[in-house]
Amino acid sequence: MALNIFDLHCHSWFSDGTLSPTDVVNRAAKNGVRFLSITDHDTIEGLEEAEHAAHNANITLIPGIELSVTWNNTTLHVVGLNIDRTTTILKHATAKIAQIRFERAKAMALDLEKAGIPNAFEGAMRFARSEHLLTRTHFARFLVDKGLCANLSKVYKNYLKRGKPGYIKSTWLSLEDAIRIIKDSKGIAVLAHPGRYDLSSSARKKLLNEFAELGGGALEVTTSNHTPEQTAYFTENCLRLGLKASCGSDFHSPDESRIDLGGVIPFPSILTPVWAEWLPYFPSLSSTEYTAQC
Repeated sequence: MALNIFDLHCHSWFSDGTLSPTDVVNRAAKNGVRFLSITDHDTIEGLEEAEHAAHNANITLIPGIELSVTWNNTTLHVVGLNIDRTTTILKHATAKIAQIRFERAKAMALDLEKAGIPNAFEGAMRFARSEHLLTRTHFARFLVDKGLCANLSKVYKNYLKRGKPGYIKSTWLSLEDAIRIIKDSKGIAVLAHPGRYDLSSSARKKLLNEFAELGGGALEVTTSNHTPEQTAYFTENCLRLGLKASCGSDFHSPDESRIDLGGVIPFPSILTPVWAEWLPYFPSLSSTEYTAQC
């Protein structure tokens, strides 16, 4: 039984997950999840398949995406929930980022070749659906498969990060543009796993303030890598800034993820859930279940 009937952050093989959208949906349903958002990195390609699978599994799919952002030379992620995947602005944004990803992947492969690791682009493609959706994770899986590292964690200690072979600096969307794209696509912008970013306390507070000022709607308060102290910190900041709260496992793979779909703990009951404004559209969600998740 899942700890949470809501999981509003996870990935399929259309970005850096290893399961198809159908398999993600079915696994979530088996775990007791009833409201799921597949938030693939910078793409909506898997949502149509996911919608069909969710209908067959009798769970509600919240259309989502996770946009890559550059803020103060730091890469961030902003999740868009309950988006309209048909909007022109979203299609243009994902096409733009796909080209950036492709160019970065070619540069990463060249840098790895200079470090004595040839054919990295082709190797990473064995784990990806499209050359325009290649992520660091696909290259990391290639390096593990090649026997250079025992697991993904060790890859990220020795490769693909600043100062290591395979690291290529990229400029993604601005925070303002990402929030605008999500809002213009009728969705709500959620700052994903805000405790993960390597920021000073003052920079983190500045980020949260700016996110709220630009129209961001929610913080991901509970996720796979937040400590209890971080959950408390982001709870306080949701209240301070008038932001809603979201939760998600950030599930990628049965073999690689810290927690399974539906495994994220509920956030504190004093917060307003990001799904509160959606309740009128989900009559299957009773008030008892709604309260139990907070």
